[in-house]
Amino acid sequence: MTPDFSGATWLKSSHSGNGGNCIEVAPNVPGAVPVRDSKDPHGPALVFTADAWQAFTRSTAAGDLDTA
Repeated sequence: MTPDFSGATWLKSSHSGNGGNCIEVAPNVPGAVPVRDSKDPHGPALVFTADAWQAFTRSTAAGDLDTA
């Protein structure tokens, strides 16, 4: 079953530049947080639970996922 994101409001981070390597998130989808490549808005989206997305964004903000 393919989720219907036709009513989703997609947002891109204000930290995104014009390099084209951006993702968009739709935080207004009940029960899910879809994430897609901004260069391919009609392509597939990864779908996370709200808890998983929150854990990811907290870890990212804390620098826990830095690879450098």
